[in-house]
Amino acid sequence: MRPRSQAGEGSAIESLRERKRERNRAATVEAAWRLFIERGYDHVTVQDICAAADIAPRTFHRYFAAKEDIIAEPVRRMNALTDEHIAAAPAELPDAEVLRLALLAVGEFVVEHRELLTGLRTVALQSTQLRTAYPGVRPDQEARLADRLTARGGPPGWRRRLLAGCAIAGFRVWYEDYFRDPMDDPLTRLDEILRVATRDVA
Repeated sequence: MRPRSQAGEGSAIESLRERKRERNRAATVEAAWRLFIERGYDHVTVQDICAAADIAPRTFHRYFAAKEDIIAEPVRRMNALTDEHIAAAPAELPDAEVLRLALLAVGEFVVEHRELLTGLRTVALQSTQLRTAYPGVRPDQEARLADRLTARGGPPGWRRRLLAGCAIAGFRVWYEDYFRDPMDDPLTRLDEILRVATRDVA
C-alpha cells in the first residue's frame, strides 16, 4: 500500500498533467481558430494547425479525432461550464436559479471570446463543409440540461424539461442578438431574458 504522502503526491502530479493537457488543447484550438479565420476552414489542414501550434500530428489526434472537432470546441466548453455550475449548485437552490446562474457563466464565456466566436460563425457559414453546422446553441441542449437538473435529485418530469427548454430558448435569443448588434451590458440583458423565459415555469 502506498504511503499517504506518496498517494497525495501522485494525485497532485496527475492534476498538474491534466491542467497541462487542457492548456495544450486550448492553445491548439486557438491556433486552429485563427488559421480558420485567416484562410477559411476549407483551406486549413491538420498539418497547418500542428505547425501553428508547434505540436506533432500525434499530439493533435490525442485531443481531436479530426479537424471538424475543433469547430465544436466552443460548444464543448459551454457544455462543460453548464455541467460544472449545475453540479456545484447547492441542493436547496431552485432549478430555475441553478439554470440562470449556469447560463450566465456561459454568457461570460461568450462575451470573453466574442471576437473568435464571431470569426468562427463567419468561417463556418462560408465553408462548404460546415455551412449547416456553425458553432452556436444546438437544439439538443434542452434534453441534456434537463438530465443535468434531474441528476441533482428529484424525479424527472415535464416541468424540468420545459424549464430547460425555456432557458435555452432565452439564451439562444440573447446569443443571436448579441452577435447581430452590440449591447451596452450584454450580461445584464441575458439575465433579464433568462428571468423572463423561466418565470412561469419555476
